Amino acid sequence: MRIFPDPNIAIPLPKGFSWGTAAAGIRYKNRDDLAVIDPGCEATAAAVFTQNTFCAAPVRVSREILSASKGRIRGVVVNSGCANAATGEQGLRDARAMAEELGKCLAPSGKTHCLVCSTGTIGVRLPMEKVLPAIHAAVANRSESAPGFLAFARAILTTDTREKYAWKVLTIAGKPVTILACAKGSGMIYPRMATLLGFVATDAELPPETAQTLLRYAVNRSLNCLTVDADTSTNDTTILLANGASGASIQDIDSADGQCFAEALTEVLQCLARQLARDGEGATKLIEITVREARSYEEAHQVAMSIANSNLVKTAIYGRDANWGRIVCAIGNSGVSLEPERVRVRLGDLLLFEKGEPVPFDEGVALQVLSEEFVPITVDLGLGENSATAWTCDLTEKYVEINGAYRT
Repeated sequence: MRIFPDPNIAIPLPKGFSWGTAAAGIRYKNRDDLAVIDPGCEATAAAVFTQNTFCAAPVRVSREILSASKGRIRGVVVNSGCANAATGEQGLRDARAMAEELGKCLAPSGKTHCLVCSTGTIGVRLPMEKVLPAIHAAVANRSESAPGFLAFARAILTTDTREKYAWKVLTIAGKPVTILACAKGSGMIYPRMATLLGFVATDAELPPETAQTLLRYAVNRSLNCLTVDADTSTNDTTILLANGASGASIQDIDSADGQCFAEALTEVLQCLARQLARDGEGATKLIEITVREARSYEEAHQVAMSIANSNLVKTAIYGRDANWGRIVCAIGNSGVSLEPERVRVRLGDLLLFEKGEPVPFDEGVALQVLSEEFVPITVDLGLGENSATAWTCDLTEKYVEINGAYRT
């Protein structure tokens, strides 16, 4: 199973979008750490944000701007290295200044609305004397090219080891429509109705309410099914921008075109979720947990996330130990009403547990499954016809090393 995109395959770009980056020197040396997205016009925007009570200044400001603009946004500015979280009133002023500065650069002749995102160390003020000039530099450096997009995807990273991106090209009303997305995040990942930093660009035309519904639907079946360490960040944000440059319009979510777009967007974000899990801090494996035969999607999701958040399961996978007991324990701790004798647990295609007791299995085959980079776990609850999937990674010594050395 290929987890990350093949670098030899050309990236399809949504029409009208450009990406720019600059080196502000906020935390990192010799790399770009500030980036902008320009949809080429005032675009429809939708977003989901963290539920952390201590949400960062850029989250608060972007929520305000999105509401005030009625979902019409001219651009997005992002910085890495400083979260601008727990920074008081000055942090709010700094976030607003970033959004306003980008607006002045992209629409100097009139007032416009832009969103702002930050990621990095909590409790540290932004060096605005570096940030504001870097916004101008990033705008001047914009490019409607794959290298420009990849530069953006790299500039937003913190402890990530590589950029994460995914795309889908589909046909709407006989016209090609592109969805292109990227994200950052390696630790402090347990979204709950939002996630990390994620950015989706599409050249479809979407009304704001439609865009918000589509994004929420897709995120709930992708990035909200992701966990690395069960910590929800102060800054988690995912933004969808739709500029309509393809000429293809989606007005009705329940139409065939609306369903087609929803499926494509979900597929793109699920691809990002797998990449984010695999690049979890210190991770060596991507773990995919599929729960089937549940009474509802919500109960299937609840069980899958209980397994995904179990440190005992994650360490067993790292140690290549087919310890089915830890999986069963996590299932039982999910809070879902179950009938244990109906539950079946598989590691890959290998049946480990059913009818309330372990099943004899070949430890050599189990070791082969656990030695792969991609480790699938399947749980059948025997209660219904609904299913859900969650993604996580193994827990290694490297995770402790990274988080012991990196102030967050």
